[in-house]
Amino acid sequence: MPARKAASGGAAPQQSGRQRKPPGSQPAKRKVFRGAALRLQATVVLDRLLRAYPHAHCALDFTNAYELLCATILSAQCTDKRVNLVTPALFRRYRDASALASAKPEDVEAIIKSAGFFRSKSKSLIGMAAGLVERHDGAVPADMDALVKLPGVGRKTANVILGNAFGRNDGIVVDTHVTRLSNRLGLTRETDAVKIERDLLTLFPQQHWTMISHLLIEHGRQVCLARTPHCTDCVLADVCPSALV
Repeated sequence: MPARKAASGGAAPQQSGRQRKPPGSQPAKRKVFRGAALRLQATVVLDRLLRAYPHAHCALDFTNAYELLCATILSAQCTDKRVNLVTPALFRRYRDASALASAKPEDVEAIIKSAGFFRSKSKSLIGMAAGLVERHDGAVPADMDALVKLPGVGRKTANVILGNAFGRNDGIVVDTHVTRLSNRLGLTRETDAVKIERDLLTLFPQQHWTMISHLLIEHGRQVCLARTPHCTDCVLADVCPSALV
């Protein structure tokens, strides 16, 4: 397949001119841009991915914050596609936090079993719902501190809720795709999600914090795969220090 020409989106950081690693090999340390080059790299990445995926969005199906919170808890170690197959039955049976808070664990487990880790996820779902009823009158709070105090809810889950249910750009969701791509693209050298988020927050405008996660996730699913990245089809190949082309 012929290499795709790079999309427009600003000047690219200067490349070192070194030969690329052959397919299947990985560099010991990925290049990380610094200073003005790092800011330019982030600008190019955002611009090109916005052009490539203008309709990028949360892949979980939901109609309100409660449903998204349930779906996000279920998405741990599970594909969004599988979660979307499970949640319709869950939401029909437990329409709100009050109903879920009083559910029997075995009943919830039977519904969500195919999503994996069903016992721990059932415990988290029921505990989360009970927390909403006891502390927030059954409503999902639009507040980071309140969300992360709920069972089964960490910062990543809270960022998903705030960004997609409430339209708030309070943080950046860092999942496996975002971790992989931000390292491959030289935006960070960190592997810890909290530290990666800290680095990315300084590189992208706040109004794009929710969207940059969607863009990196979409690109990670379609092009920048974990084992066999399709570098010849990548709009970022000419600015990516890890590109195998």
